[in-house]
Amino acid sequence: MRKIAFIIFALLVWSSLMLTFGQEVYRWVDEKGVVHFTDDLTLVPEKYRGQVQQKAPSKEPPQPTSSRPIEPPKAMEPGRETPPGPEAVQKDMLGRGEEWWRARAKEWNEKLITSQRNYENVYNEWKAKEQELEESRFKPDSVKRKLQSEIKALEEKVKDQEKQMNEAKNMVQNVLPKEARDYRANPEWLRIEENK
Repeated sequence: MRKIAFIIFALLVWSSLMLTFGQEVYRWVDEKGVVHFTDDLTLVPEKYRGQVQQKAPSKEPPQPTSSRPIEPPKAMEPGRETPPGPEAVQKDMLGRGEEWWRARAKEWNEKLITSQRNYENVYNEWKAKEQELEESRFKPDSVKRKLQSEIKALEEKVKDQEKQMNEAKNMVQNVLPKEARDYRANPEWLRIEENK
C-alpha cells in the first residue's frame, strides 16, 4: 500500500515539474514592494506590465540555494523615522488612507448628531401632543380623535428616529472600529477633531 502511495506521489511531482518547465514565468513588484510571479501575462495588472520581467523556462529543476527560510521584511521600530517617499503614506490592507477613514467616521458622526437632534425634536413634539390630549377632556370628540391620530403618527416617527440613531451609534461605536481593526487601519483615523 505504501509503495502504491509513493508511486502516485512521485508521478504527481514529476508531472507538475514537467508542466512547470514548459512555461514562461512573469515577475513584477507592486507598490508595497511585494514580489509576484505568474505564468499568465493577463494576470499581471495593467499598471505593472511595463516592469514585468520574463523568465524563460529552465531545462533543469531548480536547486535550493539555502536551507534557511526567507524572512519577511521587519516593520519599522517605534520611534524610528518613516523613510521618505510614497511608502511613507500609511494605508490599510485595501490601500485606503487616513483621509478615507476620517471621511467615513465624519459622515457617521454627523448622521449620529442629526439623528439625535431629530429624535429629541420628535419626542418633545409627541409628549406635547399627549399633554394637549390630556388637557382636552372637555373638547369635542373630533378634536380628541385628531390629537390621537397625530400622537400615533408621532409615535411612529419617534420609533423611526430611534432606529436611525441606534444604527448611527452602532456604526460609530462598534462597526467602524471593528472594520479598522480588520483592515489594519490606524484607529486614530476614526477620531473626529472638534471644531474650535
